[in-house]
Parts: sequence; structure tokens; C-alpha cells
Amino acid sequence: MDSRLFAFLGIAALLTIIPGADTGLVTKNAISRGRTAAFFTTFGICLGCLCHATASALGLSVVLRESARVYEWVKLVGAGYLVYIGARALWAARKPYLVEQSAAFRTERGRGIWFSFVEGLLTNLLNPKVAIFYLTFLPQFIAPGENVLRRSLFLACIHVLMGLIWLCSYAMLLDKISAVLTRPSVKRKLEAFTGAVLVAFGLRLAMERR
Repeated sequence: MDSRLFAFLGIAALLTIIPGADTGLVTKNAISRGRTAAFFTTFGICLGCLCHATASALGLSVVLRESARVYEWVKLVGAGYLVYIGARALWAARKPYLVEQSAAFRTERGRGIWFSFVEGLLTNLLNPKVAIFYLTFLPQFIAPGENVLRRSLFLACIHVLMGLIWLCSYAMLLDKISAVLTRPSVKRKLEAFTGAVLVAFGLRLAMERR
């Protein structure tokens, strides 16, 4: 294993386990919609990261780096979407939880899976920081003379795989302690907390400068 790859693995692993908006979204959906929804949220998050990584490897993300106006618009849309998801969780936390074993309830749970996937996908696609991250982070681990496209995609896939494993493991952990987490009083508090966290991340993203 070359030294550049070894360094990348260590830094990427550290960045993966640091809690952020992705962790907050997986937590919210695991609590409100269940483990399967949390898995699909993770799949959406990873697909969004992979899209940004591919765009960066192809040089498309240079537009976001060079154009301040495009960057700001994408950033504000992404921040607004995070605030929207968080605010919706806060609103849901105000209502009492009623367990209904009806066809309508089961249908909503089924829809929640795909909603969760789209949420995970959009929160990453609409976050220009992800594009800039791959555009500036990956080249540090590419040696002179290497195939840039192939090496970039290889490193990006490793990082996405780390995220997939970590967030899925986290969702399974939440599922194992779901007996406590799904108590109505605890569930409301946790959903309110994760909603507030997502709103905070959205506001921070909106106010953050390049």
C-alpha cells in the first residue's frame, strides 16, 4: 500500500465518522420512519457524494469553484432544503404519535422509504461544499503521472463506501435501541433535536463564506 493511499484512508475514515448533516438526517429518518428508511437515506447520501465525486473527477465542479454566483445559488438552495427538512421534523415533533396498523399507515411507511432516499440524495447534490471537498481533497493523494480520472474515482469510491458502511452501521445501532427511542416522549424529543440540528446546519451553510 502506497503512503498516499494509507494517508487518504486515515483522513477519510476520520472525516466519515465526524457527525454532520448526513448523520442528523439518518438519525431523524431512523427514528421517524424506521431502519429501512434510514438505509435508503444512506443510499441517497452516498449516491449524491458519488455524483459530486464523478463531476469533480471530470472537472465539472470547477464551475462551482470559479463562479461565485453559481456557488452562492446552489449553496442557498441546499441550505434552504436542510432548513425545510429540519423544520418539518420540528413540526412533526409537536404532534402526538399514534400507531395505526391500517393500510394508509403502511402506504405512508412505504412512501417514506423513497422520500428518505430523495432527501439523502438532494441534501448532498444541493450542497456545493461536497463538490468543493472532492475537487480540493482528492488531488492531494494523486501522485504525479497517475491517471487522474481513474485515481480520483477510485479514492472517491473508497470514501463513499466508508460512508455507506458507517451510516448503515449507525442505523442498525439505532434500530437495536429502538425500544427506547420509539417511546412517544423520547421519540418526540429526539425528532425535535435532530430537526433543530438540521436547521442549524442549514443556517450555517447559508451564512458560510467560501
